[in-house]
Amino acid sequence: MSETRIHMAGHVTERHITRAGQGGDRDVFEYALIRVVPRIERGECFNAGVAVYCRARGYVGARTHLDEERLRALDPAADAAGIRAALTAIERHCAGGAEAGQAAGDDAGRRFRWLIAPRSTVVQPGPVHTGLTADPAAETERLLDLLVR
Repeated sequence: MSETRIHMAGHVTERHITRAGQGGDRDVFEYALIRVVPRIERGECFNAGVAVYCRARGYVGARTHLDEERLRALDPAADAAGIRAALTAIERHCAGGAEAGQAAGDDAGRRFRWLIAPRSTVVQPGPVHTGLTADPAAETERLLDLLVR
């Protein structure tokens, strides 16, 4: 299905609307960057991970990478071990199973939505973005390399 729209400037664009099973071998996914904000009052942050959710494939996953040099640049007194533990907990939460704690029985969507809920902590999610992918797990790694490392 596609729609044609004419913008005010006279440009014609075509927007494709893809539903599950209609994107060929690709499905819609959502992702949010995981940010570290060492000093909340200053608002400075850097990316330390990515969480990906693909409803059509029942996938939710997260990958993290803590750059301690960046952390020390923003806050020399930051608790690197505590931040690393919080990032590891995010990966476990997304993976589900016994290590996800109370979220172990939740479906992928519920675990992702809980993770991306706004919070004012040292480790927090960024805004949600979307895309198309044939392999959500590979997309998680690609986004980690592109936006975090």
